[in-house]
Amino acid sequence: MITQSAKMFLSTLPERVKSSSSRLPDSAGWMRPVLRCAGIYNLAWGLWVIVWPHASMLVCRYPERFQQAPEFWQCIGMIVGVYGVGYWIAARDPIRHWPIVLVGLLGKFLGPLGFLWGWMQGTLPLAAGLVNIPNDLIWWGPFVGILWGALRSEAPESSGLQTLSGQLGSVTDQNGTSLLELSGQQPLLVVFLRHLGCTFCREALSDLRQTLPEIEQNGSRLVLVHLSNEAAAGKLFARYQLQGISRVADPEQTLYRAFRLPQGTFSQLFGWPVFSRGVQAALWGGHGVGLLQGNGFRLPGVFLLHQGKILREFRHQNAAERPDYCVLSIPPGESHVAGSCCDAPAGSDR
Repeated sequence: MITQSAKMFLSTLPERVKSSSSRLPDSAGWMRPVLRCAGIYNLAWGLWVIVWPHASMLVCRYPERFQQAPEFWQCIGMIVGVYGVGYWIAARDPIRHWPIVLVGLLGKFLGPLGFLWGWMQGTLPLAAGLVNIPNDLIWWGPFVGILWGALRSEAPESSGLQTLSGQLGSVTDQNGTSLLELSGQQPLLVVFLRHLGCTFCREALSDLRQTLPEIEQNGSRLVLVHLSNEAAAGKLFARYQLQGISRVADPEQTLYRAFRLPQGTFSQLFGWPVFSRGVQAALWGGHGVGLLQGNGFRLPGVFLLHQGKILREFRHQNAAERPDYCVLSIPPGESHVAGSCCDAPAGSDR
């Protein structure tokens, strides 16, 4: 899980935050003062250790034998001070300078681990670990919060945004036909999926396979939009017997943003209702869990399109919601086939 998250972080984040003019979200205005405080603290602590190595070792409860080699302690002070300079620089734009925060967080994890190793080996007293509280532990939460905000950051939108029709006209399915052209032929039930490794993405594919006959009876055509590449999507869709369905690869999430599908919050992605539903779908539903493929924070959605216009929509409030695709495929003002799954009360569009 850690390896997958780190891989996603390193592969997707630079493209979304490479602009030097990236704007810090108003809700994350706390990041700058936190990093400035971290910078001041590290500079002050490093200077104290460099100038007064013996006194600082006594205050930090290090054994007397360590004072015979103060140069080593002073080197640690210099490293800590250099981190302080990095934090001060990162405070100018925490989102853009996320690598500095990441390196700092790694150091603040490794510092306490190093102390624990020394304590277990009997070379350091337990009291020597007190210095890890102000140096490392209190910064874990804020630094993780900054990295979380950076990971979820959005690339600045282009100043020349296209209309919805323009976006649909520039996006094609695996056969080279644009969505605008397809929506001119008949209503399209466009389903924006989670990343292909997500349990809920696979559950959605299973639901769509079961309701596909009713969707087509309602006069709509199914289109799947995904976050991966064409090869990976074709392989997964074939497992659910959906290989013949029109599909659009959108790894850059241009179409997701055009339809204003946001990235989820922590509770929308990992809250208890989502987690419990995920376990049920993965184990009892038999959908399992795959590798992360694409932006794991993007929420899904469902839209009924015709002539380039949205007739119905379903915007997920969390990753676990299960829309009624059959109801959503009915064009407004038209009736459905009696006896189909759509006989359930409507109300699945919002």
